Amino acid sequence: MANKSAPVCVVKHWQDAPKIDEDTLTDDLTRHFYYTLGRDKVGESRLYLYHALALTIRDRLVARCRATKEHIKSQKTRKAAYLSLEFLMGRALSNAVINLDLHEQVQSALQEYCTELEEVAEAEHDAGLGNGGLGRLAACFLDSCASLALPVIGYGLRYEFGMFNQTCEQGHQVEQPDNWLREGHPWELAAPEQARRVKFFGHVEVHTDKQGRQHHEWLDTQDVLAVPYDVPVPGYRNGVVNTLRLWKSEATDEFDLTEFNAGSYSEAVAKKNQAEQITMVLYPNDASENGKELRLRQQYFLSSASLQDVIATWVEQYGDDFKDFADFHVFQLNDTHPSIAVAELMRILLDDYELEWDEAWKITTSTMAYTNHTLLPEALERWSVSLFQRLLPRLLEIIYEINARFLSEVALKWPGDIEKQRALSLIEESEHPQIRMAYLAIVGSYSVNGVAALHTELLKAGLFNDFYQLCPEKFNNKTNGVTPRRWLSHCNPQLAALISEKIGDGWQADFSKISELRRFYDNHAFQQQWLAVKQQNKRRLTELVKQECSVEFDPDMMFDVQVKRIHEYKRQLLNILHVIHLYDRVCRGEVSGLVPRCVLFGGKAAPGYYMAKKIIKLINNVASVINNDPAAKPYLRVAFLPNYNVSKMEVICPATDLSEQISTAGKEASGTGNMKFMMNGAVTIGTLDGANIEIRDCVGADNFYLFGLTAEEAQQARLHYQPLKIIESNQDLNRVMTLLESGHFNLFEPNIFDDIINSIKSSSDPWLVAQDFPSYVESQEHAAQAYKDKEHWLRMSILNTAASGKFSSDRTIQEYSDDIWRLSPMQ
Repeated sequence: MANKSAPVCVVKHWQDAPKIDEDTLTDDLTRHFYYTLGRDKVGESRLYLYHALALTIRDRLVARCRATKEHIKSQKTRKAAYLSLEFLMGRALSNAVINLDLHEQVQSALQEYCTELEEVAEAEHDAGLGNGGLGRLAACFLDSCASLALPVIGYGLRYEFGMFNQTCEQGHQVEQPDNWLREGHPWELAAPEQARRVKFFGHVEVHTDKQGRQHHEWLDTQDVLAVPYDVPVPGYRNGVVNTLRLWKSEATDEFDLTEFNAGSYSEAVAKKNQAEQITMVLYPNDASENGKELRLRQQYFLSSASLQDVIATWVEQYGDDFKDFADFHVFQLNDTHPSIAVAELMRILLDDYELEWDEAWKITTSTMAYTNHTLLPEALERWSVSLFQRLLPRLLEIIYEINARFLSEVALKWPGDIEKQRALSLIEESEHPQIRMAYLAIVGSYSVNGVAALHTELLKAGLFNDFYQLCPEKFNNKTNGVTPRRWLSHCNPQLAALISEKIGDGWQADFSKISELRRFYDNHAFQQQWLAVKQQNKRRLTELVKQECSVEFDPDMMFDVQVKRIHEYKRQLLNILHVIHLYDRVCRGEVSGLVPRCVLFGGKAAPGYYMAKKIIKLINNVASVINNDPAAKPYLRVAFLPNYNVSKMEVICPATDLSEQISTAGKEASGTGNMKFMMNGAVTIGTLDGANIEIRDCVGADNFYLFGLTAEEAQQARLHYQPLKIIESNQDLNRVMTLLESGHFNLFEPNIFDDIINSIKSSSDPWLVAQDFPSYVESQEHAAQAYKDKEHWLRMSILNTAASGKFSSDRTIQEYSDDIWRLSPMQ
């Protein structure tokens, strides 16, 4: 008897996907809990109930995801692939519930289990797929692409371990593995049948055919399988569900069974282990040569698998005719990490499909677009030629050829200027030659964008000035943004409800409408409602700080917050110096007019970043001294919140009064934390750096606390910087340095902060900490005095939220789509 296969429903249009059956949600939740997971009671843990609910919601996403893919496939429409080594997605459950408009139905279903969505959502681990702003920006962008119905797929790596879990022991950062997948990831769908082979090592042989054409063969390679795991990304209540495809590395063969049976166990599994290392850990420490090799393997693995995937889909539909491939594809390179995609696309087109160089180069330079995220030259990756030669020999050949042809263009522009050729070469000649990956991205792309107005101008005038002179048409700005669905609707639901009560809920899909809130900034009754929400949010953060830090915050105090990656240019050091200044005032009895404040720090230091770790230690030591001094308790409390992540930020930003955005001017590309705080009504204290400039322009100078040198002034100041004179002449800074140098914060750890003290006093301090200290203290005092006038502060808070419309990632993505990608929304 013949087997009858189950009927298959193929949906060709995303709008024709089955409607969400709200009536069956409770039944589906029960089915998954009892049968898929095999549970019979909830118990104290909400983990299995979370998994059951996640699977129930995922069921409702899968049909729409499939329909979205089928629609894109059937239309032969232009599409974008967003390549990023980081996607800091945060928790998926609540976001999916909001975007699918299922909150009431989910709450109703959970009543049968005597719980609520908020409790169940706490069981979800933050996906360990990113480190900081870069990865969170990528996540916001995917949300906006789906919400704007744009055909965009994200490509990343499925790291088994995130960057690390951070704890503090005796004030020191301690890194522990972030095994975020240990309890499973119910949102992903594996697609092993679509695995791609990625080559490493080996050698290249060249042979010439009868027509005199050279062919390059990359032989004796050690191949690794890239296995895709798809995560659905729902748009905001529009039926569109895009995809984030994450690659997991696996060995092509489990192990050599003959070697295993012969007793050579370690040798038998060595290749398998080496293959799986590629996606084992997010951003390995690249201080060692092994770390550098693994980092480069990650970057090539992502780029190769993703490009192969896109091209395989094209060939499946249209064969190996690539003449109009560039009309329908764009690859957005999120920072320098995936810039090797330029050379890899050339390799695929030249070697696998035998296109001529000029044709392949035209396709490559018509499809690649590069976003730069840093002004720090040391952050622009360089890889040694010797490492490339060993690991990716065919790619090195292609890069040398790209460089030779490019330098001939440079010679035409600047005849005889050898220095200009040396400056623009993709190969930095030295005793140990290196490949400049950012240069490869610029040369191989048709668009190069910065992420804030100042950042883009500084790229054009400084870091990439020679390239700008050569091809100014490539350069453009796309100021970053964040999604208001997660960073207001989800993380601050009471404020979102209050806003919707006043201006309707259209702002969640069109965030420009948030400006209508301005009408109510001077309304006393509305101010009191606003204050009530803020106080409740502050109480929630108070509980988190007490639980994590054993520090008692007071919701009636000003909440002064700096949470971001720990780095010298972000100047957490300047902030803690101000905290010491406030403590010094308390110690001297100068408390008249002192506004009580709670200062919160959070962020991770890279494992190999010595000074960043020292700064964490200093913050913790200062906090310990202050929090244990009864005289300071009415005026000042300080905490370092360990293991800062997306979920903690969702508690922090709704509760913040004063947002610290205090990087040295000219060093921060954009920042996105500044936007999240602004959306939630925090007032910014900051320099004219990154997107701070545009935030200040939007909200008005009267609602922003500005201090410090401009980027141009900072550049001039470094030429004749004398911090010792500043310390000597400024009484406040002198007292702070005296406290530091006396060992007051390290009585039993002599000399532990000497390197920090010396950096502040050094005339070569690039971050100009001493220079900006007096201005910072003055601006902080202005902010504190304003906070005493509650109505004035509430007006500023409301105006900040009302002015945040520009900083939605929907606006940013619409600009990418219009100006770079040239996409049409799905109809």
